Amino acid sequence: MALIDSRKVVTGVFTKERPEIAERTLRTDRWWLQPALTFGVLISFVIYATFRAFEKKYYFAEPLISPFYSPCLSTACVEGSTHFGTPIGSITIFGLLISPALFILIFPLGFRMTCYYYRKSYYRAFWMSPPACAVAEPHKKYTGETRAPLILQNGHRWFFYAGLVLNVILTYDAIIAFKNADGQWGHMSVGTLVLLLNASFLWLYSASCHTCRHTIGGRLKNFSKHPLRYKAWTVVSRLNHYHPNFAWVSLFGVAFTDLYIRLVASGAITNFYFF
Repeated sequence: MALIDSRKVVTGVFTKERPEIAERTLRTDRWWLQPALTFGVLISFVIYATFRAFEKKYYFAEPLISPFYSPCLSTACVEGSTHFGTPIGSITIFGLLISPALFILIFPLGFRMTCYYYRKSYYRAFWMSPPACAVAEPHKKYTGETRAPLILQNGHRWFFYAGLVLNVILTYDAIIAFKNADGQWGHMSVGTLVLLLNASFLWLYSASCHTCRHTIGGRLKNFSKHPLRYKAWTVVSRLNHYHPNFAWVSLFGVAFTDLYIRLVASGAITNFYFF
């Protein structure tokens, strides 16, 4: 039997030294392109979301509200945007009023940061752990997700549940967008379609999540005794194959929805009504 270690190859009585390879990888393709693109997209989204969270304006144009600020629960919210009351009130730190968005963004951000697919993406793009398949990483020690801060990744399912609540609220926002600026029902605008698509993408992202699949059927020992859950599990399992696609589409969808509402609220464009 051949015994192989990192330096020698021993076969019978013959021993050969294994040559040291100085290169991080022998790949000749552009393996760095995907992590570089991922880094660029994610850092751009973080910068934009941070700017919008601290801008504290241009997030509501009756009846449209930005997903970054929904639900708006602070007394600092602009008039008409507090559909669920103001239980948070207003909070200041060092004399600065906390943006209403900061009370909301922590949940969708936590859901995406702990998502299994996004973990792989930003581990490679930001921490180079590893940057790509068959490429050595610069870290000498690996501790996994057993200590801070990565141990917080184990809270993914709780962020998933919180995300479902926000999905319901964003769906509600899309429904009331069938009103016009005067509060009359039965009207549809470009903003209505934008909010509907955004809510749909977020539902698909959540429904295709690995945690959703496990929650529905992961602990069942006998599928035949739970036919409805089995049917739901098979549907979610098919969606799960497209989870990376839904992750990116929903990310762009949230950013585009916020940008569109900002342009409408600032007066840069007009929200066109079909009827």
